[in-house]
Amino acid sequence: MSHRAPGADRLPALAAPGGELDRLVRAGVRTVGAGAVWAVGDAGGTLGGGSHGALGQGPYARLAPGPDTRYDLASLTKIVALWPCAGVLRRSGRLPLDEPLGHWWPPAAGRPSGAVTVRQLLAHTAGMLPYTRFERLYGRDPAAIRAGVLAAPLHRAPGTAVEYTDRAAVLLTYLVEDLGGAPLDVLAARWTWRPLGMADTRYGPLDAALLDRTAPTEYDERTGGYLHGVVHDPSARLLGGVSGNAGAFSTARDLARFLTAVLAPPPGPPWGAAWTEESLREQTGGLRPARGLSWLYAPGTEPAEGTFVHYGFTGTGFWVSRRLGRWALLLTNKVHHDRVTQSLTDLRNAYRRLVFG
Repeated sequence: MSHRAPGADRLPALAAPGGELDRLVRAGVRTVGAGAVWAVGDAGGTLGGGSHGALGQGPYARLAPGPDTRYDLASLTKIVALWPCAGVLRRSGRLPLDEPLGHWWPPAAGRPSGAVTVRQLLAHTAGMLPYTRFERLYGRDPAAIRAGVLAAPLHRAPGTAVEYTDRAAVLLTYLVEDLGGAPLDVLAARWTWRPLGMADTRYGPLDAALLDRTAPTEYDERTGGYLHGVVHDPSARLLGGVSGNAGAFSTARDLARFLTAVLAPPPGPPWGAAWTEESLREQTGGLRPARGLSWLYAPGTEPAEGTFVHYGFTGTGFWVSRRLGRWALLLTNKVHHDRVTQSLTDLRNAYRRLVFG
């Protein structure tokens, strides 16, 4: 059920130190069991933020998170790296959204993936398999994984259901890299992160010098330690750490710059205001759950409210509303502690209601 969104005049007070948002996250962190960093802003930048709890357990328990703490973004990579690069290619006329891939991209010609469109991939309506299982199906060689993704049968007819799958982002990664002529980490830095001044954002593995300000994720049986500065997502790890589905690390400080740019302040983001406008409207043709391009309408809201979100499996998330002209982020490393997500879901929903209604 929707709640009335607070007016813009109330946001600074909500986001003030010791204010309602700060109290909500402080209490939520105790329930979630993981430290958290949060921030809220509008087209002018950050209005307020805070951090609570510890960076982790064991040796990490003495470290506190902050706006300069790098988090494994997990699926927020789809928004922070892949989505803007697709927008740059779209703006330059190199990325048709509605022509089946097999008609214009040679690697997809004659393969099941050739039947889908870029719009369907971005809206998760392409009908691709809902799981990855790359190592089991294709082995560990990146070339074999690429061939396997291109040749995989479709799970259902394109355009008939909304089904979130990392395969869509992996296939788009190959396409964007082919069209852009460089790996995704190079393109994302060139086209998005550097132009926006996102100096903290990069793909891993991270240099040892950066690990003191990096949140650890899950315990890894293979290495006998916590993943720290190495991507948590197994598919992205298999692909060398650079993929459109996961792999990027960033800070609240940098994500604030990114989300401010999504609200298109002058001189406008590198991918163009038209890409944002197209992406932040319903692209699923009445199918549910309603999605834009890459972005999801926030659970608990109606599409007409125009509040979009993306979450990361590690415990990250951010929201944006062009209608209200505001954004919010909430970063945790929940998987460092466990995979029980209900407490984090409750905190995310309460946080979203307070900022966006």
